[in-house]
Amino acid sequence: MVPRTLHPGAWWLWALGLATAASRTTNPLLLALILAVAGFVVAHRRGDAPWALAFRMYVLLGAVIVFSRVVFRIIFGGGQGEIVLFTLPQIPLPEWAAGIRLFGPVAAEQLLGGFYDGLRLATMVVCLGAANALANPKRMLKAVPSALYEIGAAVVVALSVAPQLIESVLRVRRARRLRGGAQKGMKALRAIVIPVLTDALDRSLALAAAMDSRGYGRTGTRQRGPRLLTGFLVIGGLAGICVGVYGLLDGTAPRYLGGPVLAGGLALAIAGFVLGGRRVPRTVYRPDSWRAPELLVAACGIGTAAVLFITSQVDAANLYPSLNPLTWPEFAALPALGVLLGAAPAVLAPPHPETT
Repeated sequence: MVPRTLHPGAWWLWALGLATAASRTTNPLLLALILAVAGFVVAHRRGDAPWALAFRMYVLLGAVIVFSRVVFRIIFGGGQGEIVLFTLPQIPLPEWAAGIRLFGPVAAEQLLGGFYDGLRLATMVVCLGAANALANPKRMLKAVPSALYEIGAAVVVALSVAPQLIESVLRVRRARRLRGGAQKGMKALRAIVIPVLTDALDRSLALAAAMDSRGYGRTGTRQRGPRLLTGFLVIGGLAGICVGVYGLLDGTAPRYLGGPVLAGGLALAIAGFVLGGRRVPRTVYRPDSWRAPELLVAACGIGTAAVLFITSQVDAANLYPSLNPLTWPEFAALPALGVLLGAAPAVLAPPHPETT
């Protein structure tokens, strides 16, 4: 397979598919498998660019999320269960705070509930971190519709903040080692934080000056009426999409809030994008094209999400371990195979040219 850079949109669709699959389960075995799949693909298909080094930070952030959710259950009442592990001194609260308990007995059911919820959220964050490590944010800007080009520029800059901070930390640490800096721990924190923040500020100012010199943020000669119509169509369409997705996912919502509202929102959003794109002249040098590897990578992520969604509708017991009564998580074959489908991009995607 010829080394080349995959379309960033394919990586984001793959990662969003994995994140959607993670949102459909609290089974720690399946969530751990999703984490392993994301790490496996990142290890085999990421390059040497600064944004490719940010995956470790997302993994650490996921660990912090899990730890914070467990600690939250301990502090604000973890004793709702039959298996009490230990008891902490309970802090009395005034009458107006009835229903809230600080510390006290800590049960295994509540701790596992916090661990499951935290692990699900952490897995979703790690999946998005995998997309950030694999997709080039600057190339992603070329794929943004013309109507959302200025908003897309701001989003791409926001997504590149974490990779830039990682690169700044690596540069500062490398410079300290070359200068013989032997401080470690909290003593070295001040010597690292200040240069990193200074470097990040300098990069932000340079980026703002470069964008300003290239005309970003200009409104041109567009009239007020067409701009208001475009904004109304886009915002109304996105609101309709949100309501329609809620209607489809929520089983108690009326039927007219599902498919009809979603279809209407998509129609309005597409009309707004087309109308706004005609009024924003923009050219793209060597635009990224979708080929067979892009389609396969995106299909793997979407397929994983589809398998977990179908499983949640047919046999949800395998996806949500019981806490009352407390039972061991089950490892079913169908959702496991669906998650393993997400590991196929490690082979189907072409190798990155920076690593060959």
